[in-house]
Amino acid sequence: MAVFNLNINGKNREIDVDPTTPLLWVLRDHLNLVGTKYGCGIAQCGACTVHLDDVAVRSCMMPVSSISNQKVTTIEGLSENGDHPVQKAWLEVDTAQCGYCQTGQIMTAAALLKKNSNPSDEQIEMAMNGNICRCGTYLRIKESVKKAADMMK
Repeated sequence: MAVFNLNINGKNREIDVDPTTPLLWVLRDHLNLVGTKYGCGIAQCGACTVHLDDVAVRSCMMPVSSISNQKVTTIEGLSENGDHPVQKAWLEVDTAQCGYCQTGQIMTAAALLKKNSNPSDEQIEMAMNGNICRCGTYLRIKESVKKAADMMK
């Protein structure tokens, strides 16, 4: 066990865990931030996506010991009232079907739009490519990203 001082959603948190514990389980089991989902456990589906210094990363394979002084943002920290443009666009387009993958999709889209406020269809597809939606809402996801980009202008 080791003590880690992490910046999660703008708050400093002290966690005493095994250094190899994946960030996903620190968030869910130790901090009760359950918006970040477990999907595959091998960083292939995107359900566990969070931001590490504004970059979308998979938390299921990231040991807590690798985080150091970087800022972690989860879906709970994306906006105070669920009013981030990506979240609003997701609701307007009615993007989610089952909803399980959506937090990872939203976090990936938010990171894309922070880096590129006017992405092309190809750039959206490339950025979102690693996020699997078993319900197949890919067209609505792309539409939501475009709508969020328009909202941010």
